[in-house]
Amino acid sequence: MKQLQALKKQAQLTQLDVSFAQLICRLAGNESDELAWAAALASHATANGHACLDLAREAGRKIYLGDAAGSVALPDFKSWTTALQGVSVVGLPGDYRPLILDQAGRLYLYRYWKYEQDIAQVLNRRAGAAAPAVDEVQLQKDLHKLFPASSAKPDWQKVAGAAAVLNQFSVISGGPGTGKTSTVIRILALLRQQPKGLDLKIALAAPTGKAAARMQEAIHQAKQGLPVDESIRDAIPEEATTLHRLLGARMDSVYFRHNQQHPLPIDVLILDEASMVDIALMAKLIWALPEKARLIMLGDKDQLSSVEAGAVLADICGEQQLFSAAFHDKLTGLLGENLPSRSDSSPAIADSILLLHRSYRFSDKSGIGRLAKAVNQGDGKAVLALLNDKGMPEIHRYTSRDTIAEEAAESYKSYLKCVKAGADIDSIFATFNRFRVLCAIRGGPNGVTLLNQKIEQTLGARNLIDTGSDYYAGRPIMVTCNDHGLRLYNGDVGLLLFDPECEGRLRACFQGSDGVVRRLLPASLPQHETVYAMTVHKSQGSEFERVLLVLPEEESRLLSRELLYTGVTRAKSRFEIYAEDGILLSAVQRRLSRTTGLQDLLWGSHSLRSA
Repeated sequence: MKQLQALKKQAQLTQLDVSFAQLICRLAGNESDELAWAAALASHATANGHACLDLAREAGRKIYLGDAAGSVALPDFKSWTTALQGVSVVGLPGDYRPLILDQAGRLYLYRYWKYEQDIAQVLNRRAGAAAPAVDEVQLQKDLHKLFPASSAKPDWQKVAGAAAVLNQFSVISGGPGTGKTSTVIRILALLRQQPKGLDLKIALAAPTGKAAARMQEAIHQAKQGLPVDESIRDAIPEEATTLHRLLGARMDSVYFRHNQQHPLPIDVLILDEASMVDIALMAKLIWALPEKARLIMLGDKDQLSSVEAGAVLADICGEQQLFSAAFHDKLTGLLGENLPSRSDSSPAIADSILLLHRSYRFSDKSGIGRLAKAVNQGDGKAVLALLNDKGMPEIHRYTSRDTIAEEAAESYKSYLKCVKAGADIDSIFATFNRFRVLCAIRGGPNGVTLLNQKIEQTLGARNLIDTGSDYYAGRPIMVTCNDHGLRLYNGDVGLLLFDPECEGRLRACFQGSDGVVRRLLPASLPQHETVYAMTVHKSQGSEFERVLLVLPEEESRLLSRELLYTGVTRAKSRFEIYAEDGILLSAVQRRLSRTTGLQDLLWGSHSLRSA
C-alpha cells in the first residue's frame, strides 16, 4: 500500500483509487501487491475513460514512484492473473463479485462489466431482428421518391434509409456534411408512410441540450422540402430532447424513471451525436427501450468518445462494412443497385452499420474537408502542408500565441455590440455562436482557464464588457454540473443579458431544444464558468462558422488524432489554429485508445482492433 500512496502523492493515482484498493483488500482479507495494484489501477482506468483494465498491457510495466522510492515493476501477466483467480472478491464473467476478470485478461469493476454485457446482449438481439410489419412494396416506391437518382453509386444514404426501416437497430455514421440528418429526415418520412406509420410514437434525442437544439432546427428546416403529402410532412416530429430528460432524470440518483420495469412509451428512437454517449448512459437507455422499438443511432465514429468511460459508438461500428449475404441480396433487390459489400460470415451487427463517406458540405478542394481527412488518416505531412498553404482561404495558422486573445476579442466584438444595442435574444445567440475558441486542455498558458481570463481582460480593456462584476451583460457561461431541478446539465451554454421581458434586469438566458428561451436569476445558477473558450470535448454536438483551435506547447496525453479531428470538424466555413509543428504531428500520430470488451462481444472474431 505504501507504493500506492507514493503514486497518489505524484497524482498518478487519486485518493479514490487508493481507498478502493484498500476496501477490496480488506473485503478479501488479502493485502497482496497483485490485488492492491489490480484494484487501484482498475479504478483509475474507469476514471480515465476505459471500461476495464487490460492486465496484459499493464503486466511487467515499470512505474516510477518518486526520487526517494525509485520504481517498481508490476507483476508478469501469468502470475498476476493466477493470484487474482484465487481471491474471493474477483470473479469470472457471470459471477457477482466486485471485480470481474475475463478470459482475455480484462479486469472490470462489476458494474462496467454488466453494462457491456447488457448492451451487447440487447444490440446483438436487435441486430438479428427484422422490424415488424414492413411493407416492402411501399418502401421501394417511397425510397425511389425520397432518394432520387444520385451520381454516387451506390447511394449510401438510400441504403441507410432502407436498412433503417427494415431493421430494428441501425447506426448511421459519417463525418460532417455527409448527410446524416437529411437521411434521417427521409427515414422518418419512410416510416410515416408505412402501414400504421402515422400511429408510431417517435422520439428524437441527443446527449446534450445544444445537440438536441441543432437536431430540432435541422429537421424543421429540411422537412419543408420533402416530396411527400402535407399530412406526412406534418406528422414528422421536430421536438428533440436530451437523453436525461427523455429517460426521466431523478434528483440525487444515477438511475432514471424509465427502465426495464417502466420502459419508454415509444416505437422509434432517433439518437443523434451517439459518440458522446458513455457506456453507463447507453446501458440505461437500452434498459428503457421497449422490446419491439426501433433504435436508430446517428454519429461520427471518428470523433472523440464520451468524457466518461467507454467508446460505445466506435465499438459498435467496428472497422468494416460487409453486409451478410442475405441482407445484401435483399437490399440489392429493393434498391435496384449493386452493393459491393457482401460476406458469408459477417456477424448480425454488420447489417446494422451504415457508413456515409461522401461530404456534401466540403468539396474535394475544400481546405477544411481535406484537413479533416488528412488528420483522420494520420497523415502528418499532409496536415502541415495544408496548414502552411497560403492559398487556402478557409484555413489560417497563427505563429504566435501572443495575438490569440486579441484575435478572439476582435471576433467577439460584433456579438457584444449586439448585446449593447439591445438586439433580440435569438439574434444575440446566433451572433455569439458564429465563433468559438477551442482548447485541448484546461490548464497551462494555452488552456481554457487562462485563455478565458485573457480574452475577458482584453474585452474589458476595449470597453466591450464591464469587468467590475462577475455578472455582466454579455458574459457567456457554461454549466459545469447537472441540476435536474433547473433542467440544466453539464455543458449547457447560456448568456447573461439585460432582459426586457424581466424589466431590463440581468438574467441568465438559455436556449432550449424546444426553441424557448429560459430566463434564470444568475444567483440561482449551479456551478458555471466563463466560456469564450471551451475544451474540444465540450464543443461536441456544436458547429460554428469559425473555429480557433489552440493546442498546448507541451506534450500531453490528451492530444490525439480524434481530438484534432473533432476540433477541425466543428468549423463550417473557416478553421484557425495555433500549434507548434512537433505538437501537431504528435497529436496526428496518437490514436485515442480505450480499453473495452464491447467490440469483441458484438463482432467476435471479426473484431479488428482495441477501441
